[in-house]
Amino acid sequence: ARMGRTLVELYYDVISPYSWLAFEVLCRYRHIWNIDLRFRPAFLGGIMQQTGNKPPAMLPKRGEYMLKDMKRMAKYYQVPVHMSGDDFKRIIGTSSLTAMRFITAMDMTNPQYLEPLSREFWMRFWSQHEDISQPENILAVAQQAGISAELSQKALEMISTPAVKDRLKETTAEALKHGAFGMPAVVAHYDGKPHLFFGSDRLELLGSVIGEKWLGPVPS
Repeated sequence: ARMGRTLVELYYDVISPYSWLAFEVLCRYRHIWNIDLRFRPAFLGGIMQQTGNKPPAMLPKRGEYMLKDMKRMAKYYQVPVHMSGDDFKRIIGTSSLTAMRFITAMDMTNPQYLEPLSREFWMRFWSQHEDISQPENILAVAQQAGISAELSQKALEMISTPAVKDRLKETTAEALKHGAFGMPAVVAHYDGKPHLFFGSDRLELLGSVIGEKWLGPVPS
């Protein structure tokens, strides 16, 4: 991190809508706050498994609330998450492993595309309600993010390699080491130690801890 700047790491998975909210808000703040923002694509399935966590909608009342909550959050954060009741089935029935390996491969080869690529995955899954688990869909997402067919093909071929699998495992293990039990997990390295913030609704608190002013979800 540059002098006096706080390194803020965002551990995320594109299957998580709350991760999208945190991602967009941190993107808005990275030029306002004195932070170095680092995107850390990780695997939510691995985190849930390792910590014994369950998807919130497994509890019907919580699922009901989450639908309303997400509607309000999408409006408040100005992020086009469109959630409906059958999304819970969709999440349970979709593995984000291939997508997160693809994002990891892109991070390793052409990190400049990490931000637009991740955003397009969320757009496709959470805004357009389309599949993100099949290779042809993944290539369509990459194209939408402005990545050439050649580069995306290369990244797609890399997803089955030990290098990519291990990198995703390592990033996921790092999130766990910081105490993550779900996504998004935001880790601020401040005062010589890591501070974990869970969820997209703790960014005001993050600002307070690192001595930065919160100006709402859409700072002008």
